[in-house]
Amino acid sequence: MTKGFYHVPVPKTEPIKNYLPGSNERKELKSMLAELRSKEVYLPMYIGGKEVNTANKIAIRPPHDVKHTLGYYTQGDEYHVTQAIDAALDARKAWADLVWNHRASIFLKAADLLAGPYRAKINAATMLGQSKNVYQAEIDSACELIDFIGLG
Repeated sequence: MTKGFYHVPVPKTEPIKNYLPGSNERKELKSMLAELRSKEVYLPMYIGGKEVNTANKIAIRPPHDVKHTLGYYTQGDEYHVTQAIDAALDARKAWADLVWNHRASIFLKAADLLAGPYRAKINAATMLGQSKNVYQAEIDSACELIDFIGLG
């Protein structure tokens, strides 16, 4: 066990942004929506830290615009599920061996990144991928995720 004093932040909920006309967050989100919509992405599987691809590529389309392709993901099968379970079980020991404050710092850092430089990207991806409006995306993807990993 390590010795030291650690500052654990007081839990608080993430403030909801308004995205008012002319606001910086609205400009940033509109720019990110245009960027994500302008290119097709490919999403492989990652199992045990390794990129895994299959011949089965599935199109990703916005529910509100099914003629538009955002990208493709590679679909796995039973074998890949077993691989992923085995990899997670292998990673479990290393994770459990980390001191609690190191594990907590990983989640706090992820929450900070989502609240800051990745907020527009997570909201834009939610709006395109699930056909949510800006307020639904802000609450559902940004704020709830930030609260969950930053406080939980």
